Parts: sequence; C-alpha cells; structure tokens
Amino acid sequence: MSKGLGCLAAVVVVVIILAVIVGGSYNRLVGLSQGVDAQWAQVESVYQRRADLIPNLVATVQGAANFEKSTLEAVTKARASVGQAAPPNAGSIPNDPAAFARFQAAQDQLSGALSRLLVVAEAYPDLKATQNFRDLQAQLEGTENRISVERMRFNEKAQEYNTVRQRFPAALFAGLMGFKEKAYFKAAPGAEQAPAVKFEFGASPAAPAPPAASPAR
Repeated sequence: MSKGLGCLAAVVVVVIILAVIVGGSYNRLVGLSQGVDAQWAQVESVYQRRADLIPNLVATVQGAANFEKSTLEAVTKARASVGQAAPPNAGSIPNDPAAFARFQAAQDQLSGALSRLLVVAEAYPDLKATQNFRDLQAQLEGTENRISVERMRFNEKAQEYNTVRQRFPAALFAGLMGFKEKAYFKAAPGAEQAPAVKFEFGASPAAPAPPAASPAR
C-alpha cells in the first residue's frame, strides 16, 4: 500500500515538473511571438512610409523635361505590385513562407526601381537643383536605411523565436499549439551590384555639314 502511494506520488511529482517545464516554454514562445509581431509592425510602418513618398517623388520628376518615361512607369508599377502582394491580414505574412516571399519580392522590385530613378536623375541638373526633389531624395534615402535596420531587427527576433521553437520541449508541442516557424528576409539577388542604367535621351542630333569649300581664285 505504502509502496503504491510512493509510486503515485512520484508520478504526480514528475507530471508537475513536466507541466512547469512545458508551461514555461509555452509562455516564452508567446512572448517571443509577440516580439516578432511587434517588429513586423515596424517593418510595415517603414515600408508604408516609403510608399507614401513615391507619389510626390513621381510628380516632381515628371516636371523634368524629357525624363525617362520607362523609369517612372517602373516605379509606379512596382508600387502597385506591393499593394497586391500584401493581403488584408498582412500581420500573418511572417507565418506564411510563400506570402512572405511574394511580399519581399515586390518590395525588392520597388527598391530597385527607386534606385534606378535616383541614378537616372543624376543626368538632370535642373531636377537635382530643385529643393523639393532634394528633400524627397533625402527622405527616401533615410527611409531606405530605416528599412534595412528594421528588417535586420525582424530577422533577429524571428531567429530567436525559431530557435526556441525547435528546442526541447517546445519542439514537442509548438506545431500542435499553432506556433508556426517565422520566415526571414533574405538579400535580394544582385543587391550588391549597382543598378544598370541605359539613358533614353533619344537620337543624337546630326552633326552639322562641313562648310563648302570657297571657290579657287
């Protein structure tokens, strides 16, 4: 009898210990997941800030004589693609690798289009001299730097969460309780290279004809 009670007590103690361990891991996953969500909100905020700058930038650049139409079209098209890649429940994107990849691809495409626009603008001194363009350029460059910082911080939060999720004992119950693996931002292919630029200034004017030879005297 006493032996049976001792075994039962040992089992109860083990169950309590396991419950404490599992409960602690669960609570930690909840906290880390909330940290990832909060950082994702920061990422969305800086991306939205960039999107809000684009209409004014495009309107300013359109005022420059003979500015490349294809460059402006690429920027406006890329901005539209970003809106299409972000679902109504954008907060769930980090939990869906496919949706995350589409979101990043659209944002990277917009980054490339904006980078090319700023490179092309170097060939337009009158445009660069306007105060509005200089202000927008400075704001855009600052926002791009902020995007890089917030993406890096998001990856750090996601890595911390994923590491805990894959460790024992969280690995035993994380998937069953809805703790999905978080996606990471990856470097865009060719990000280390400067954007290729082909200026579209039109055909060069024909060279003037040489003066006619004066008649011999």
